[in-house]
Amino acid sequence: MVSTDPSTLQPVPARRFELLTLGDELLLGLTANGHLTFIGAQLGMRGVQLARNVTITDEAAAIARQIRESWVQADVILTTGGLGPTCDDRTREVIAEVLGQKLVFDPEIEAAIAERFNRLGRKMTPNNLKQAYRFERGEVLPNANGTAPGLWVEQDGKILCMLPGPPNELQPMFVEQVLPRLAERGFLLVHEAYVQIRTSGIGESALETKLQPIFDRFGSALNIAFCAHQGQVDCRLSSPTGELSDVKIEGIAAECAALLGEDFMCFGDDSMAKVCADLLRAQEKTLAVAESGTGGMLASAFTDLCGAAKFFQGGVICSSNEAKMTLLDCPECLISQHGAVSAECAVALATGVSETLGADYAIAITAFSGPCSGTKENPVGTIFVALHAPHGVWSKKLSYPGPRKTIKTRTVNIALDWLRRELVRTQGGNALPGRRLTAMQ
Repeated sequence: MVSTDPSTLQPVPARRFELLTLGDELLLGLTANGHLTFIGAQLGMRGVQLARNVTITDEAAAIARQIRESWVQADVILTTGGLGPTCDDRTREVIAEVLGQKLVFDPEIEAAIAERFNRLGRKMTPNNLKQAYRFERGEVLPNANGTAPGLWVEQDGKILCMLPGPPNELQPMFVEQVLPRLAERGFLLVHEAYVQIRTSGIGESALETKLQPIFDRFGSALNIAFCAHQGQVDCRLSSPTGELSDVKIEGIAAECAALLGEDFMCFGDDSMAKVCADLLRAQEKTLAVAESGTGGMLASAFTDLCGAAKFFQGGVICSSNEAKMTLLDCPECLISQHGAVSAECAVALATGVSETLGADYAIAITAFSGPCSGTKENPVGTIFVALHAPHGVWSKKLSYPGPRKTIKTRTVNIALDWLRRELVRTQGGNALPGRRLTAMQ
């Protein structure tokens, strides 16, 4: 069993985990395989690495063939998809036959499905009862966000966990039910396996170079892993052998954060918007945004957070010049003289949205996101960002050529990081730490 001693991270006993993602829509590219990203990350946090992910069609023969192969090799098999009510949802029936188990009708599942349809004001069709069957020697994982429950089977010393395909159903079920079950059985660590340092504004190679003198002091006892995202880089510290206690690892992480200064974003996996939101709340300040070129992406980053209304005053999407002038009092003569994509316009928008919505801080973005825009002086990928604060207003020019979606994402990340750094300076240089390594209940 895994030790629950909070002073030491014990290694997880060697278990082979396999993920089977089912669905023709995945192989046709109609749906991205986000299940691999999510489940792989969740298991990695608990000290387990997936041995492999296999994506297969909805055909019964393909499902049976893969289950037989995985049942021989794996200790834990996770499946996603194929539990719905339609004719192409065959996973439950095929796997039951492979494992030699009968499917039995469960009235409690039927009642849960009927109750959900009633709550949504919809009529339940007879084919939905297909989802009310479970393995005769298995358990049911309730689905609070859909009609297809998850299924749990322990047989031959192995664990099979079958999950529905929609992410809004699968993800809470996995975090709230599957991970605790696996931890109870000693297949996972009961708390996170590493401390993650999240950084922004520094590249992966530069980050390693800066932190290497600290890492060198601990040799092979300290495991280091880097993961680069757009606009940020994560550095994970762990001690797979348990030679370094989690208290020691946290101390190393704190030393790294201090060395990084403003490039340190947080511990854990909070988003940049979440870090900015925490800083705004801590300082009892508010924020507004004006966007021309990013279509509401910046505002969405904040409204995705619970309790956003406590610090986020709102946003204005002002793509046209008329909207800039009418909604945010951007002078027509300024746009005529300098252009809508300019430092002067960005400053005017930031000031205008701050005053209009009564916010302490404001960010404005105006950009040539392409591909059918830009000028000779300011080609596609030219971006102007302005930051309005209680003590001043500034603008900066950026250049990020590339596809439209990439330009928009990079622009939002730069704007968020600028706000974060300004809030850290205002606070006195102490960034909020975010979520550190703690025992997970």
